[in-house]
Amino acid sequence: MTKNKKTKMQEDTNDAETILSAQKSKTAKKSAKINEKEEISELAKTVIIALLLALVIRTFLYEPFNIPSGSMLPTLKVGDYLFVSKTAYGYSRHSFPFGMASFDGRVMDGVESNKPKRGDVAVFKLPTNTSVDYIKRIVGLPGERVQVIAGRLYIDGERVEREVVGLHQEVGSNYRNHTVTEYLETLPGGIVHRIYEVSDNENLDNTKEYIVPEGHYFMMGDNRDNSQDSRVQSLVGYVPYENFVGRADILFFSIDDKAKLFLPWTWFKAVRFNRIFDKISPVRPEGT
Repeated sequence: MTKNKKTKMQEDTNDAETILSAQKSKTAKKSAKINEKEEISELAKTVIIALLLALVIRTFLYEPFNIPSGSMLPTLKVGDYLFVSKTAYGYSRHSFPFGMASFDGRVMDGVESNKPKRGDVAVFKLPTNTSVDYIKRIVGLPGERVQVIAGRLYIDGERVEREVVGLHQEVGSNYRNHTVTEYLETLPGGIVHRIYEVSDNENLDNTKEYIVPEGHYFMMGDNRDNSQDSRVQSLVGYVPYENFVGRADILFFSIDDKAKLFLPWTWFKAVRFNRIFDKISPVRPEGT
């Protein structure tokens, strides 16, 4: 074989190897693109499934809620995060996020014993503005007469008993410390919970007698002298059963105001570990 023929064969071999290498590279790139698309597709599916699952849980089981004000002190503090049970009272159009459902009344609200109970802490849509969520305690049931006289709560003409626990320093809306008295209040039926009073002579400590309409509830904050509740008829008033979002059941996180967003080392010290997993329900006699 002549030298020219050998050179020609070598060149053909090199060309073939180059073409084969290019084809392999092209195939590899195509395969990489397919794998990348599959990974993106799987990630998108996972995200969508997770979002749908979160939406289902939030709509039908438990909705997270955070406490923005001190109206429910000492039971709930600013910075508390809690779960609201959607199954407790059944479902109304206000149970669904973004107003996705449109129907009147409630469905799947269970037997009579599962209806809202006196002493429950409940999240509800503000009757005068249903885009706003409020959280208060149920003190008055449909058909009852509720009144506050000299700081004392009366239901159907009977004064609700309370027992002094002690004095506390709390930060008010003006960011100044003020002294409040903590009481154990016993609602009808022997339901015990804690309340705060600045005094018995504040703005909402002497009211008219309210008669709770059928299908409505009378709500009050535990921080009695710092709460906009059913005593303020122009804002809250009587809360329709339909407006209930759910019952506040348990705290899952709590953080105080010492945490600074841009100072991560302050976050851990700000967590109120002693409040995590605290139950919110009042003390009830056995069987109620």
